[in-house]
Amino acid sequence: MQITTATVSLTVDDVAASQRFFTAHLGYTQQAAADGFASLTRDDAAMDIVLLARGADVLPADQRDQHASGLILAFTGTGIEAEEKRLRAEGVAITMPLREEPWGERLFQVTDPCGVVVQFVEWAAPSGSEHS
Repeated sequence: MQITTATVSLTVDDVAASQRFFTAHLGYTQQAAADGFASLTRDDAAMDIVLLARGADVLPADQRDQHASGLILAFTGTGIEAEEKRLRAEGVAITMPLREEPWGERLFQVTDPCGVVVQFVEWAAPSGSEHS
């Protein structure tokens, strides 16, 4: 099997609200949509996203009432300070402010209207490391 695209499917309470968040603030565009469904993509290497309405009949019965909780949708890239400033300026609530971990991970988080946590990560040299 050759994998051509990575997609995460998120079950949310309000597909339209999550779709607006991802398209307005995170650069996604709609590929397809129907009642209780939206497929989103980007032109770069980011993961595609499918949004499904909680309770949708297309889901197996034991998954219909699950919600995208406990999941962190993480994007690794560059220019993390500028991204945080841009999102703040657009009125997006930063639910975990930018910070740097001792192992070199710089990150911050936002949360979409349906509770999907989106984390932005940039890797830097760990604190105290020597450069050659």
